[in-house]
Amino acid sequence: MNDSREDTAGWSRSTPKVTRLETWNHQGFPEMTLLPKKPCKSKAKGLLLGALFTSFLLLLYSYVVPPLYPHMAFTTSEAAAPCSPVPNEPVAATPANGSAGGCQPRRDIVFMKTHKTASSTLLNILFRFGQKHELKFAFPNGRNDFHYPSYFARSLVQDYRPGACFNIICNHMRFHYEEVRGLVRPGATFITVIRDPARLFESSFHYFGSVVPLTWKLSSRDKLAEFLQDPDRYYDPSSYNAHYLRNLLFFDLGYDSSLDPASPRVQEHILEVERRFHLVLLQEYFDESLVLLRELLCWDLEDVLYFKLNARRDSPVPRLSGELYRRATAWNLLDVRLYRHFNASFWRKVEAFGRERMAREVAELRQANEHMRRICIDGGQAVGAEAIQDSAMQPWQPLGIKSILGYNLKKSIGPQHEQLCRRMLTPEIQYLSDLGANLWVTKLWKFLRDFLRW
Repeated sequence: MNDSREDTAGWSRSTPKVTRLETWNHQGFPEMTLLPKKPCKSKAKGLLLGALFTSFLLLLYSYVVPPLYPHMAFTTSEAAAPCSPVPNEPVAATPANGSAGGCQPRRDIVFMKTHKTASSTLLNILFRFGQKHELKFAFPNGRNDFHYPSYFARSLVQDYRPGACFNIICNHMRFHYEEVRGLVRPGATFITVIRDPARLFESSFHYFGSVVPLTWKLSSRDKLAEFLQDPDRYYDPSSYNAHYLRNLLFFDLGYDSSLDPASPRVQEHILEVERRFHLVLLQEYFDESLVLLRELLCWDLEDVLYFKLNARRDSPVPRLSGELYRRATAWNLLDVRLYRHFNASFWRKVEAFGRERMAREVAELRQANEHMRRICIDGGQAVGAEAIQDSAMQPWQPLGIKSILGYNLKKSIGPQHEQLCRRMLTPEIQYLSDLGANLWVTKLWKFLRDFLRW
């Protein structure tokens, strides 16, 4: 007991409070022992603040992420008030027969932005063209997508008013043709881009896997391979964000991604896409696709120059090959049917364009891209997020890992190319802000992610 008193005698006023513990001495009389009081109060405060912060995040998330109704599309109440051009407002020319035919550039464009298909690169091309010609974009309100994975609705457009017309619609959405069509003039050009379904599945699995809870129970180092060994064991179409892991192209285009591949509705949907879209680009033949797009839109070569944006760093896990590739293909049969159909129609368009002419124009495009690479990019290639010096060039990263590459802009660029270089290298979120999009939800989410180091 004396030792205890000596130990506590020299404590200052800042010493934590002590608790008196009653004990019994050898004579049977009670005596008090002083013990340091545990910091329970501070722990309780920490737990309370953590619970409140978590509740705030859940409330915010429930507000900004819409519920998923994969079989329900909603129509804006103003369906009877389609786009109504202002009198004397210039209308884009509808015939586009190539520059040799003296056509006029098309300026009314709907780009159905699919996931993990080089669509961010194409988005940058559309941003630059619209900015150059002072065109009117239909932007999402608060976010960088139209409340995906819900269906698109006109009411989701920033500053939308019944009868409003827009030149370019190009952000991520779940496609709803009638709603989109009501925002653009008759004769607008509809385009989209698709990719080998097995490769798309691989990319989507790695990029979105951390936000798909059904993948959390996969325990091996190569979760993708484990999943493909028995996908039916893990996959639940009603699970949160499950749409990212099967027939994602079909889903993005607005169709039921859980259809039986043998259903006649599958072919009906594919033919409907063919009727609605003027060009379906192929990610694997991106340069050839851009040549066809330039011909369709009657644009200049400079308009379709590009640097590859939102590319993923090489994964330590080997790419799909052999049996896993076949399994991924079999798992995404709806997308496979879609891809095969438009792969065939793509090459028919190439034949009509002329293979020799295609080869010349692809070479011209690649030469021009290489010229801009030498002018614009410091080091001449993409770098990891940790090596990007300017935050304005930092791309959005998936949760938990910085796997998306970006670029450093050269510090000494002549005035002739400085603006074009910066625009070609600017990531999607920053470019949207530059164009005047309201991204308060996306910016708040980024702040929280940076604060929590997610």
